[in-house]
Amino acid sequence: MRETLAALEAGEIGVEEAESRLAGYATTDAGRFDADRERRRGIPEAILAEGKTPAEVAALATTALDTTGRALVTRADEATAAAVASAVGGPEGSTADGDASATVDRDDRTGTVVAHAADFEPPSLDATVAVVAAGTADAPVAGEAAVVAREVGATVDRVDDVGVANLDRILDQADRIREADAVVVAAGREGALPTVVAGLVDAPVIALPVSTGYGVGGEGVAALEGALQSCSVLTTVNVDAGFVAGAQAGLIARAVDAARAP
Repeated sequence: MRETLAALEAGEIGVEEAESRLAGYATTDAGRFDADRERRRGIPEAILAEGKTPAEVAALATTALDTTGRALVTRADEATAAAVASAVGGPEGSTADGDASATVDRDDRTGTVVAHAADFEPPSLDATVAVVAAGTADAPVAGEAAVVAREVGATVDRVDDVGVANLDRILDQADRIREADAVVVAAGREGALPTVVAGLVDAPVIALPVSTGYGVGGEGVAALEGALQSCSVLTTVNVDAGFVAGAQAGLIARAVDAARAP
C-alpha cells in the first residue's frame, strides 16, 4: 500500500491506477472497471460496448489499458470501434496519455477491439482451443469466442465452414479438431454441428448457438434447444454468447496448461 501511495505522490501513477491497485477496480464517469478480474478468475475483464456510447466505451478502454496494460472490447459497432482505437491508440499509436505506443487490433466483423500496451506481456498457455464454425454467418460469434480464448493465452485454431449440410466437410477436419484440448462449436439454424463434433472428439466441447436461421425455431432457439437436448456429451452457452464460450474454453486451457507444467 505504501509503495502505491508513494508512487501516486511522486506522480509515477495516476489516481485510477492507484485505486485499481488498492481496491481492485478503477472508477470512471463511464462506470467501474474491474482491473483485478484476471488475477481472480483467469479471464481478462471485457468491456461490452452494447448499451454504451462510443465515448463511454473509449473511456473505459483507456482505463483498462492504463490499469492492466490491455483493453478488450466486445460488440463494438463501427463508430465505437473507431472511438476506442483513437482513444487508446492516440497520435501515431501512443496511448491517450502519451505513454509508450500501444498496438490496436480491430475486427469489425467480429465486433472486437483489442489493445495492448507496449510493455504488456500476453499470457501464453500450453493448450489449444479449436473454434469451429458451421457457416460464414456463424463466423462473427465464433470470432468473438476465438479472440477471448486467445486473450486468456490459448493457441486458437479456427476451423470454418464445416456445417452438417455436407458431413464430409466436418469429417475431413476431424483429426485436426481432435488435436485440440477444448473445442467451441458455433452453429445456427438447427444447431446440429456441436452434437456431431462432440461425438467425434474426446476433448470438452462447448456448444455456441448462433441466432442465424428463420421460421419456427429461428434466431437461435432451435440451435439452443438442440444443444441442450444433445445425446453427445457437451456443455452449452446462451445464444450468441461468444465471450462466455471463449472464456470457458480459456479456463479449460488454463487447467490443461497447469497439468502439463513440470
